[in-house]
Amino acid sequence: MKSITVFTPSFNRAHLLPRLYESLKHQTSKDFVWMIIDDGSSDDTKNLVEQWIKESNFEIQYHYKENGGMHTAHNLAYSLIQTELNVCIDSDDQMPSNAVEIISNIWNKEKNHTKLAGIIGLDTDLEGKVLGTPIPKDLKKGNLKDLYKKFGVTGDKKLVLRSDLTKQYPAYPEYEKEKLVPLGILYLMIGNDYDFIYSNEVLCLVDYQEGGSSNTIQKQYFQSPRGFAYAKQIQKKYSHSAKELITYSIHIGISSLITKDFSLMNQGPKKFLNWLFLPLAYLGLVYLKRKTK
Repeated sequence: MKSITVFTPSFNRAHLLPRLYESLKHQTSKDFVWMIIDDGSSDDTKNLVEQWIKESNFEIQYHYKENGGMHTAHNLAYSLIQTELNVCIDSDDQMPSNAVEIISNIWNKEKNHTKLAGIIGLDTDLEGKVLGTPIPKDLKKGNLKDLYKKFGVTGDKKLVLRSDLTKQYPAYPEYEKEKLVPLGILYLMIGNDYDFIYSNEVLCLVDYQEGGSSNTIQKQYFQSPRGFAYAKQIQKKYSHSAKELITYSIHIGISSLITKDFSLMNQGPKKFLNWLFLPLAYLGLVYLKRKTK
């Protein structure tokens, strides 16, 4: 069995997938499986992947599902993955030719994996510029939240996860007519219980697309308010900062106002804060409406 699953959620990305395929074809280590989760594509994705399965020099798995959004594709991938590690590489991204080898080397240097969540490495743009800042060299292990909140690291980072852990924690909730639950809540929960290995090795080359999830986050707030409310409830659970608790409570209030479902206010920890800051949530909703027009 291979050691790593590279999984790719994809929705009508047949025009972008060949670039990722080429980067995987040239990996210096073939100790991986490429799992494509087709999230209801209506383009030529299926035919394209079937051709690659016939001709490629590495294992490819293809799974089709009805369109449900990125988080539902992650749910399906985590339920299917059988390798020790997994890493999500989006359809518009690529892997450096030695990325799989780097992941294996970092992981295999550790003798005790039971206390580890996985690896946090770097993303760069297509020209090789690190997104945000690198990880301070004196930091060896920890979680994603501390990198940003305690040590001031910025920019997207690439997470490699232990696959048995992704099965142990709650799946992303799937709400009718909503297409997004922020993915970071799983990393937050895992990172609260296990350490990640920090690395300044580049694991992914990123090419954000116009209209992709990274560029439409504020509009998605209105499209998936319950998903955002759930994420803020999880973030409140793991926060010890008064400022964060207030901010998350305001966001829950905004989601309640969007959905007109005030039962959301009574979910998660410290519910009284949701009600206390509801007036600020109303002002926040007005601001978001103006900004997304």
